[in-house]
Amino acid sequence: MKKLLGIFLLMCGTLTITMAQKLSIGKVPSAVKTTFVKNHPGVKANWEMEKTNFEAGFNLNGKETSEVYSTAGSLLETEVSIQSSELPAAVLAKLKGMKISEVAKITKADGKVNYEAEVKGKDLLFDANGNAIKP
Repeated sequence: MKKLLGIFLLMCGTLTITMAQKLSIGKVPSAVKTTFVKNHPGVKANWEMEKTNFEAGFNLNGKETSEVYSTAGSLLETEVSIQSSELPAAVLAKLKGMKISEVAKITKADGKVNYEAEVKGKDLLFDANGNAIKP
């Protein structure tokens, strides 16, 4: 019985580690917090680790938004939830006949825009011309 309990606890711990790690504001580097507050004064965010970067999740103008920052505080990308009807025609054509769960517009720091669509639990990435992008 103790062996089974130990295995169960080990499995639960492993699952927790593999999920995105939520962070308290105190664990976010000051450079990241400074940039976020400068860009969004008065906005509260939920923070997570995304690989070695920091992701702020928040609502902006009624839309679910997230931003990814480097440890040095540089904004790397902004992701905003959109309606599937807001996708470019070329992307919609690639997804024709598929059931789309969630859609987002991703703007990289260099201004490049990509689109993400969740289909059958899988995130598909496209450029504005409808070309598939490998993650």
